[in-house]
Amino acid sequence: MPTYHKLVRDRIPAIIEQSGKTCRTKIVDDNEYREALQKKSYEEFEEYIQATTDEQAVEELADLLEVMHALARVHGVSFAEVEAVRKEKADKRGGFLEKVFLIDVDEK
Repeated sequence: MPTYHKLVRDRIPAIIEQSGKTCRTKIVDDNEYREALQKKSYEEFEEYIQATTDEQAVEELADLLEVMHALARVHGVSFAEVEAVRKEKADKRGGFLEKVFLIDVDEK
C-alpha cells in the first residue's frame, strides 16, 4: 500500500474512493497546514522544473498558482492583495520580461 503523507486537493479522497480504492486522511491544524502548503509548493515547483512540454509546464504552473492562492489565505490576505503587491513591485523595480541577467556589480 503506497504511503503519501502529503497535502492533496480537496476532492482527491472522493476520486480515490470512486475508483474502488480506500484511503485514510486527516484534517491538519493551521500550523501543519502552512507547513504542508510550503512543502507542496516545493513539490509543485519541482514538477514544473521537470516538465518536458509546454502543456505539462502550464499544468504545473496551475498547480503552483492553486498553492499560492491557499498560502495567501493562510497569511490572511486575498490573492488580489498579493497581486497588488506584485504589481507595485513591478512598477517600482520592473518585472522579468526583458530577460535581464545580472553578471556582477563593481563595488568601487
